[in-house]
Amino acid sequence: MTGRRHSRLKTVLFLVVLSSNIIFVQCTNSDLNASYTGNNAIYCENTTNCLVVPTECDGTTTHNTFSWADYLVLGIMLLVSCGIGIFYGFVGQKQTSGSDFLLGGSSMGTFPMAMSLAASFITAIELLGNPAEMYNHGTQFLMICCAFLFVVPLTSKFYLPLFMELRLTSSYEYLSMRFNSSVRYFASALYISQMILYTSVAVYAPALALSHVTGLNVFVAVSAVYIVCIFYASQGGMKAVIIADTFQAAVLLGSIVLILYLGERAIGDMGFIWSQNYQTERLELFNFNPNPTIRHSFWSVVIGGTFYWMTMFCSNQASIQKYLSVENIGQVRKALWTSCFGLILVYIINFYTGMVMVAHYKDCDPKESGQISASDQILPLYVLSEMGQYKGVTGFFVAGIFAASLGTVASALNSLAAVTMQDFVCGAFQISLKESREAFWAKCISIVYGAISFMLVFVISQLGSIMQVAISFNGMAGGITLGLFSLGMFFPWSNSKGAILGSITATALITLMCIGQQVAIANDSLTEQTKYISTNNCSCFNTTELKAPPEPKDAVFFLFRVSYIWYSGLGFLITIILGLVVSFVFGAQSPHDLDWKLLSPPIRKLLSSFSTTTKEKLNIPLKLSTSKRPSVALVGVLNMGLDLKEETKLREMKIEESTKLRKFSAPSCCVMPI
Repeated sequence: MTGRRHSRLKTVLFLVVLSSNIIFVQCTNSDLNASYTGNNAIYCENTTNCLVVPTECDGTTTHNTFSWADYLVLGIMLLVSCGIGIFYGFVGQKQTSGSDFLLGGSSMGTFPMAMSLAASFITAIELLGNPAEMYNHGTQFLMICCAFLFVVPLTSKFYLPLFMELRLTSSYEYLSMRFNSSVRYFASALYISQMILYTSVAVYAPALALSHVTGLNVFVAVSAVYIVCIFYASQGGMKAVIIADTFQAAVLLGSIVLILYLGERAIGDMGFIWSQNYQTERLELFNFNPNPTIRHSFWSVVIGGTFYWMTMFCSNQASIQKYLSVENIGQVRKALWTSCFGLILVYIINFYTGMVMVAHYKDCDPKESGQISASDQILPLYVLSEMGQYKGVTGFFVAGIFAASLGTVASALNSLAAVTMQDFVCGAFQISLKESREAFWAKCISIVYGAISFMLVFVISQLGSIMQVAISFNGMAGGITLGLFSLGMFFPWSNSKGAILGSITATALITLMCIGQQVAIANDSLTEQTKYISTNNCSCFNTTELKAPPEPKDAVFFLFRVSYIWYSGLGFLITIILGLVVSFVFGAQSPHDLDWKLLSPPIRKLLSSFSTTTKEKLNIPLKLSTSKRPSVALVGVLNMGLDLKEETKLREMKIEESTKLRKFSAPSCCVMPI
């Protein structure tokens, strides 16, 4: 190429040719001249061109592979999960009613339910993504742990009491009672779409990351997860899901603790780990920049994260079903705090593992050196390359990732069966089922949803860009659902018109923001700024890439630049605000005509404490009452968790109860005078 001009390029710049095999990307001539000299040249079209020149490795990078011990460990985890399904489906007490299959007969223990909650909240995407988040962006996202400490009290005080009072198999039945069936079916359909799409991504994304590093066939891994999960979730019902989740949570926690221990021991100096992260400015927790377009700041992670986790704790069907799988509200509150601290522990371990990887890869970033193609592959690479010599460790790590996938999918399948049975089979289509056949049809529905989710994996595999959309859609849909429940529980003036228009508008707007952002990312109009990385001591560097500051691009529309972590909060606020505005425009709900048992108990207490004048101005009845006396069974539920002070107050008000008041140590706010 010496002295020859390329016919398609202008004679503005020349770049030194170091090899005949050249990849042409963006850079400037000055960057190249700073490091290289030579006679060979190629003419470039503009001032932002670059060469990527392949070089030969001066060493070899060795990777361990999956051994028989690894397959054995992984196989044992999958077989135990299947065994749990066999026990509860065929050996244990037969589950014939829908309540037994979908709610575990409300006889589950507090600790297993807490572990099941935590396991369903910890996805495989997060297990791989959080260490990578720490490695690429630092510790700011760890402040999400503050959100857990806010969410549990909010759930326990404002949302949980009403769900425990009503004890509805499908939580969306509440929306029909409070608004109308249209709102109920919209929310149910949104949840079904959300969970089918999200479960597919939650299984495929980690399987893809593992396959690139371990060599496991991605579709073999996905098939194994779905076969095992569909089997035990469809045969054993909620009891199998909760017990399997407890076992899988132990596997998950054990695997990440082991990886952290071996990683820290290999480096041998905790001070060195902290110093490397400090020197590369990764130790950042208090970025108070209020700009909503910043990917992660203190405000977005704590406030936006609180809204996101409220969608998981307060209004997620899978979570509410697990609340109803135990006998009383005191058990649920203990389980919530247990799962909360379990989640915090997992996040801390994951982020510290990321810090260990920063110290390990301080002089040779695996992505820049071509060892991996995506950031979520860094943890599997680290485990396989550095710990593969320990027989079974890699298999234990992969078993932990599979356990997270199983927990997510199993809870989703059980909740999808509940929603479909209650909201569509018995609700919309008004099909009457014998109690003895309810469990059978619930099993069939969960199998169908598992098959649909599995087939969707093959679609997602051909549309890689849809993965981030699906993850963002999960938060968006949850925020809108939380907004609908909050609109009904907290605002007695809201009506069905406000609920449906507010939620549809929020869905359209947040979906547009999500898609717009992903398109901008795909076009490189939006890029993520990562922390310092180095390739100075890479022994085997696949390419030498000379980069310059990116070429200026047209500004991306503001809404498309808003951080994804705000989507849940925006969906919630739009649904609430627009729902109230529309309700008042079209004629607000008269509180006199409202069944007050459909309001959150603290809201009932607040409204009843208003003065007579204030009640008249707000059109609130002087005496709050429900439309009808609850059944004896419901009264028993209402009385659960009463402390002595509440019991005395009810006696003073001369309210007669047909069941014995029960006293629990946990404080309760779920009962109001009937």
